[in-house]
Amino acid sequence: MMQAKRYLAVPCGDPAGIGPEIVLKALKAAQLPDEVGVIVIADVPVISRLATDLGLKAEFDSVVSDQTRLEQAMEGGSRKILYTQSIVDMNHFAYGRISAMCGRAAYASAETAVLLVQQGYAHAVVTPPLHKEALRAAGIEHIGYTEILSELTHTKKAITMFDTMGLKIFFHTRHLSLRQACDAVTKESLLETIATCDRITKSSPAFDRSLSLAVAGLNPHSGEHGLFGDEEMVSVEPAVIEARRQGIDVVGPIGADSVFYQTRMGKYRAVISLYHDQGHIAAKTYDFNRTISITWDLPFLRTSVDHGTAFDIAGKGLADASGMVRALEVAASYTRSKEEYI
Repeated sequence: MMQAKRYLAVPCGDPAGIGPEIVLKALKAAQLPDEVGVIVIADVPVISRLATDLGLKAEFDSVVSDQTRLEQAMEGGSRKILYTQSIVDMNHFAYGRISAMCGRAAYASAETAVLLVQQGYAHAVVTPPLHKEALRAAGIEHIGYTEILSELTHTKKAITMFDTMGLKIFFHTRHLSLRQACDAVTKESLLETIATCDRITKSSPAFDRSLSLAVAGLNPHSGEHGLFGDEEMVSVEPAVIEARRQGIDVVGPIGADSVFYQTRMGKYRAVISLYHDQGHIAAKTYDFNRTISITWDLPFLRTSVDHGTAFDIAGKGLADASGMVRALEVAASYTRSKEEYI
């Protein structure tokens, strides 16, 4: 077997959730090229207990605790490496329980993953779920990986995209209340999002550049010319018109009850969802378990599952790892095809 040339850094998410379980399952199931290796960042006692409790195999070629040993493992040909951290006290650990300890462990593993990429050991980050309340209990203000990774890399504006078996959905806004999300749809901000999505989709072989971008409507039937709200007339339509004037192939607003289906059927290159649940519902109804998230405009590629920590089934062996498998495989594919990630 050839030596790995590129590695994916995989923080384990919240230890009390299903993150470690789906990581172990995905390491066994994912079809990764021989030249792609994986560095999992986690507390060894958590992995050991999980493997024992669930009858899973923790199939790592090497277990390392610092970068010197990591280099030795990589040079020795290890393709599955466990990079240890020592944060979780097993005397106070329980599956499915919110704790500041687990919030700190989740954040620390993400921090290490970024460091490994920045120092050239890894080429992309692949993430299982975090728990927002555990992060908050640990005194961490950010509520998700996108915000955490943006802060750690000094990224001003990362953008989220869902990939659900070919259906690609970008998000104009993410974790805002519905009222705040509606207020955030302005001509200027949406024009910026359209331009960003156009640049991303034109630079990646994952998109059919012969197709138009689509913008979902905010209100029912895109407002029906003001009958159900004026946001389309005031903000969305002017943004689309200005984008087209600038040479961007974009159409909309198109009613949200049809645009996601049309995009899935190949009519559009991707669709821009104007708020969180609008796009999440479409993607997860189509295929909940295999929906993955891709974060663009970080200094590296980041893919992720798009489901939560599932505390209700944590430690029971019931977690579906298909999303984590896809996240690993997509990251491996992108690191192979995108020159800037190699």
